[in-house]
Amino acid sequence: MANIDVSGEASGSDIQAVQRVGQICALFGPHTTELTAAEVAERLGLNRTTAYRYCASLVTAGFLERGHRRGTFVLGGLMVQLGIYALGRRRVVEIAPPYLAELTATVRMTSVLGVWGARGPVVALVNEDLSRTLVVTVHSGTQLDHNSSQLRVFLACKDQQAFERATEGMSAARRSELEAGVYMARRNGYSITSHPDGLFAAAAPVYDEYGICATVAVLGADQMADLSPGSQALTKLLSTAAMLSDELGGGQERKRIAEL
Repeated sequence: MANIDVSGEASGSDIQAVQRVGQICALFGPHTTELTAAEVAERLGLNRTTAYRYCASLVTAGFLERGHRRGTFVLGGLMVQLGIYALGRRRVVEIAPPYLAELTATVRMTSVLGVWGARGPVVALVNEDLSRTLVVTVHSGTQLDHNSSQLRVFLACKDQQAFERATEGMSAARRSELEAGVYMARRNGYSITSHPDGLFAAAAPVYDEYGICATVAVLGADQMADLSPGSQALTKLLSTAAMLSDELGGGQERKRIAEL
């Protein structure tokens, strides 16, 4: 990759190289486990030779590995190591499982813990509701999209820069819709979203002493489910988020935000 300038200051090419590495790694996810250099080039607007050189260099560094199919690349061992280390540093991931289990058992919905990734929330933990014939779930590691209640809750607690990163490349109409959702999440202290396929989600913020550190959400498909203010499901969701915040030392931050 690019050399470090002897003056100690990163050159423009160094910074661009780092940005490209981040962009390439961000292309991978639960539904995109391997990519060719041609696919990387197409998605990032690079020529194929440049994309291949980046991918080959990332293999050497351990960020990527050669895939089983000829010409493909997959995330490498270094990314796995760093990902596990980064996730393990988030105490909320350690203490959340029993809270999610109780939430699921009480409201009979799948519960989800989301943490902030590069540009938006990523699913960290899932506790599935197995009491119903239809199991509504989401895979750990999934990058949640612009329609998610978790994204609205996170952005309601973050600064404008986070909003700009999350909406980069978004159409004006979708950006306006998301802004309205973020406003409602900030006003209510939670977000509820519905989807064309009949699914719905509700999310609430979890705080530590530094601010929002996660979201707790419930997922369901029962159109008769009651998520109105004061309902059992919404009350349990909010109390779960509050108890997690208190255990993480974010009780004062939670109260401060609620008073704004």
